[in-house]
Formats: sequence, C-alpha cells, structure tokens
Amino acid sequence: MVNFHFRPSSYFGPNDPTALLVKLKYPESQWGEELSLYANALDGWIHFEVVDFYGNEYIINPEKVKTPLTLEEVILLIECLEVDRTGSHGNMQGTLYGIPEAESLIYPELKQYFEEKRKGFGLI
Repeated sequence: MVNFHFRPSSYFGPNDPTALLVKLKYPESQWGEELSLYANALDGWIHFEVVDFYGNEYIINPEKVKTPLTLEEVILLIECLEVDRTGSHGNMQGTLYGIPEAESLIYPELKQYFEEKRKGFGLI
C-alpha cells in the first residue's frame, strides 16, 4: 500500500542546495522522452525545475514551496506537468504522452504508484 502522506524531512544535505527528486521516462511519447525533476533551495524556498534533453521550459505547479511535498503532492505535480509552448523547441506536443515510469531515491514508492497505474491502463 502506497503511503500518499509520506513527506521527507528535507531534500537537501548540509552542503547541497540542489537535489534530484525524480527521473521520469515517457515510453509512449513520440521520442520516449526523459525528464528530471530537481529541487533547488533559494531564499528560504524550495524551487522546482524540470530538465529535458532539449532544454524546453515546463509549467510546474507549484513552482515553489516552503516545505518538502508529500508523495501525493509530487504525484499531482508530475501528472499536471505541461510543456510551455512559448519556449518549446521543435514539435513538443507529444512529449508528455502516456503515463511515465518514475525513479526516485527520495520518494521510493513513486515507482510502485506509476507501475500500478501503467498496469491499470494496459501499458505493462
């Protein structure tokens, strides 16, 4: 059973202002897109950033928070990710197609959640 209320105490080590939260792979998308979700500590806030191979901009909600997100909030953030069409490179409409595969050291149950969801939709 996935604990949706899990919240890590921190994303960062004592000297680490940046942390990789999640690696996502969208196997059903046009290019099998891979994204990385990072957290960055700045001015007392945790700012989120999504990075892909092409340098596209993504709309993230929330963009910043004061405390680490619960697993449920991370799932919502991932499921609501959108490519910012004004700053996209190439034909990015099909980039986030399908249900992602997820890997995370900070949120280990994320992998199980998305595997179960992919199975439910017949993608595995």
